[in-house]
Amino acid sequence: MRASVSTDSSRASRRVGVGCALGAAALFGGSTPLAKRLLPTVEPMLLAGLLYLGSGLGLAVWRQLGRRKAGSPSEARLNRSDTPWLAGAILCGGVVGPVLLMVGLARTPASAASLLLNLEGVFTALLAWFVFKENFDHRIALGMAFITAGAAALSWLGRPEVGVPWGALAIAGACFAWAADNNLTRNVSAADPVQIAMLKGLCAGTVNTGLALTFGAKFPPVGALAAIGLVGFFGYGVSLALFVLALRHLGSARTGAYFALAPFVGSVISVLFLREPLTAGFLIAGLLMAAGVWLHLTEHHEHEHHHEPMEHEHTHTHDEHHQHLHGVNDKPGEPHSHPHRHEVLGHSHPHFPDIHHRHGH
Repeated sequence: MRASVSTDSSRASRRVGVGCALGAAALFGGSTPLAKRLLPTVEPMLLAGLLYLGSGLGLAVWRQLGRRKAGSPSEARLNRSDTPWLAGAILCGGVVGPVLLMVGLARTPASAASLLLNLEGVFTALLAWFVFKENFDHRIALGMAFITAGAAALSWLGRPEVGVPWGALAIAGACFAWAADNNLTRNVSAADPVQIAMLKGLCAGTVNTGLALTFGAKFPPVGALAAIGLVGFFGYGVSLALFVLALRHLGSARTGAYFALAPFVGSVISVLFLREPLTAGFLIAGLLMAAGVWLHLTEHHEHEHHHEPMEHEHTHTHDEHHQHLHGVNDKPGEPHSHPHRHEVLGHSHPHFPDIHHRHGH
């Protein structure tokens, strides 16, 4: 079946995806220097656990309040087939990544750590390309090269000491763990993003907090504990829910590219409010990374493509990709969520590897 498609819905989908990715970036970027400030009051592994517990508990309350709100659009629930993907994402992004980040933050200035977090977008794109076979063009590859060069400059320039930068390597390891998390989460991104982020926060927070207490960590004062919970809710919980929505609309590589703006938010906060100095390596890295992010933001992708038949469930409106009939039990109004089937369809329009465009090239 061949169909002519207006670009309105595609542009709307991209706007939603980009907006969610930028919101996620701003919230997470701001949490990095704040977490750095909290480290003197709490052991790194315990801080990682408490941040995720704050995100999980906060989202659980948010989700419960949302259920009581009449007329709110429904989201698809996670099902049993999603379990392996979600479990792997929680292990990589909720356990390994946060611990490595806290270890790195304890040895690295917050401004440098914030810029190093750009590596998450690079690793996300590389895994999406080579492991998960997601397409991205030469602009994305060139942007990744700039970001990698910036990270190298940040790690080795302006550092008077000689030796291996263990703090930078720990943060790079955290970025790789989160990149694996991003690609695994993409496979469940059609489901409720708040439920996904909530489960990640509760599981990861429980594991990290339990391990930290086992190794002798002590809870911080009540005031610090409240601050950690607040940073966790916004910087990890709300940020992650927005990130999952962005994955739904943009795919892993593009979402990771937009999310690369997060470190710049953290760097600005570090320099302006934590009074950390501007070094030559920091400035060079910032310019290289800014060029890479600009290349990511200005990509355009359009060609003739075909959709194979598929069945799934997610929140949707009746655009060009959703021309199906409803059953008697399907909820009225849009957007809504119910199981539906896509028939064979061929057309051309601007698109990204969202949940409907994961075709070969």
